[in-house]
Amino acid sequence: MAEYHLRISEFPDHEKPRERLRDYGPAALSDAELLAILLRVGVTGSNVVQLAQQLLIEFNGWRGLQRASFQDLLDWRGMGEAKTAQLKAALEIGRRLALLGHDERFQIKSPADVAQLMQLEMGHLDHEQLRVICVDTKNRVQKVHTVYVGSVNSSLVRVGEIFKEAIKLNSTAIIVVHNHPSGDPTPSPEDVRVTRQLADAGKLLDIDVLDHLVIGHGRYVSMRERGMGFPAM
Repeated sequence: MAEYHLRISEFPDHEKPRERLRDYGPAALSDAELLAILLRVGVTGSNVVQLAQQLLIEFNGWRGLQRASFQDLLDWRGMGEAKTAQLKAALEIGRRLALLGHDERFQIKSPADVAQLMQLEMGHLDHEQLRVICVDTKNRVQKVHTVYVGSVNSSLVRVGEIFKEAIKLNSTAIIVVHNHPSGDPTPSPEDVRVTRQLADAGKLLDIDVLDHLVIGHGRYVSMRERGMGFPAM
């Protein structure tokens, strides 16, 4: 006998995602319920909440959905161009809001604060990136700037590119962040050479290099804390 799947319209009101959001607020909803509101309708054999659950499992949660290409999502059963566009737009709005919030109020007081700012987006990239966080006199984030995509080594890193935005913004200091796609954040000898080169250049430019973080899968290493590439305090 075929299994019967309730349509969302057949749910009692207190179980419908939109009504639950209205009555209890968005924080009360599960990830699948929030995604279901974006998708609006399911497919034959699966209501929209089930479709949302399947997508979250298949793409390993929100991070995976953010990283997935438009075509990856479009190829999934039940995802037409409209649903895919709505989902990608919502994820991008969330990303931009997070960055705006940090630009407006985020103050860096420790390496953990840097990790909080960068880990979600950089922790699961499948390629290496180097980003520079420009900060003001109170270590408030002015801008996060992607400088390199690809291998980060001393022969390729140009000091002018690393400090370019900081000079334009009259930043007091920068924090350098790059990821290891392998997931292991242990700094390499090349990472140490790059850090030493940048710390020396910062002294000449009167822009402090506060730290160099290496991001892995759910982990990070502060090279300042490890005394790697930075002079002893």
